[in-house]
Amino acid sequence: VAAALLSDHPEETSLRIGSLELHRLGQLLPAQIASGQFHCSRHIYPVGYLATRIYWSCRYTAVRCRYLCRIDEREGAPEFSVTVSETGHPDESFTSDTCDGVWRPLLTRIHKLRSSAGLINMFPDHITGEDLYGLTEPNILRAVESLPGLDVLKDYAFRFGRMQLIPEMPLAINPTGCARSEPKMRTYFCKSHALQTVSSARGHPSQSAASHPHHHTHLAHHHQPDSLAQSAAPYSKQYSHSKSSQYKRLRTEWQQNVYLGRSRIQGLGLFATRDLEKHSMVIEYIGEVIRNEIANKREKLYESQNRGIYMFRLDDDWIVDATICGGPARYINHSCQPNCSAEVVDVDRGRKIIILANRRVKKGEELTYDYKFDFEDSGSKIPCLCGAPHCRKWMN
Repeated sequence: VAAALLSDHPEETSLRIGSLELHRLGQLLPAQIASGQFHCSRHIYPVGYLATRIYWSCRYTAVRCRYLCRIDEREGAPEFSVTVSETGHPDESFTSDTCDGVWRPLLTRIHKLRSSAGLINMFPDHITGEDLYGLTEPNILRAVESLPGLDVLKDYAFRFGRMQLIPEMPLAINPTGCARSEPKMRTYFCKSHALQTVSSARGHPSQSAASHPHHHTHLAHHHQPDSLAQSAAPYSKQYSHSKSSQYKRLRTEWQQNVYLGRSRIQGLGLFATRDLEKHSMVIEYIGEVIRNEIANKREKLYESQNRGIYMFRLDDDWIVDATICGGPARYINHSCQPNCSAEVVDVDRGRKIIILANRRVKKGEELTYDYKFDFEDSGSKIPCLCGAPHCRKWMN
């Protein structure tokens, strides 16, 4: 439900909780989180939040009307707006730089109207704007606290614990087009042949790579089945279970393995929630499986929408598109000395991209794997920010 509420079409999805109808949960970019303007010690204000509150009318007693509540960004700070929709009257809008400030004049009008009619006192001083926005409702609050990157907040009192991760959360839309380049533009390269691997992969079937978040497009070559056969031995050495049974366990237990947090390498990254043994399955790189032709079209569409593009090649014909419907595995950063690897595994009558631990990974350690990009000339070099002792300095 929470993932659906992050949709670009709020009129098509909603969650009804009492007199509140939540249309869109919103999001916060790393720069907005770091600014400290979009939260306080008790509340978080995600940009794009949209909800409708059914509440007492400002004009008539014993009548309710709709109040459309939204949170936008204005000059680096949140802007709160409420639009009153009532039958027979034009819409009336109110804006303020605080959540309580936008509701206060409306509560005052409602209180005066009801007091003049001798109705029960509403005690408006004990009602906050956050209450009417729905930001204090437990189900909504839990979803808001699950937004990516909020685990770095030091001056906010979490009610439900840090990073109760929402499964299959869509990637945030970033102004720069790449989640890893927020809040600082440390990597600004965009290869002119970014999608070349889609059409030219047939000519290089033996090369292996993983999706690279610094590019607008990151389509990866895959390990061939023969290399998969060679790497299958560690499974039998470490576990008596078959790969199929390991995969079934992974699908139900992956949330116990990882959490999302601020990366020392770049932007957001994925971290180990517990100690992970060598060769264990950590998480699956999931998304929509599409053909090369569709990937070309979507690349142009995503760029027009200013989205970061997260794609991973399964084989010569098929691509896993994690840009919209992918999981947290797309947040894993590159390292020249990684603790994980990405493998294409044949399991459950299909090919799955599995992130495996190369060694024993300690709790709290950031997960990384080698993207293994093709080597490029000096004009298209991408600097590596992994900071490993034997870093190659360049990713391609």
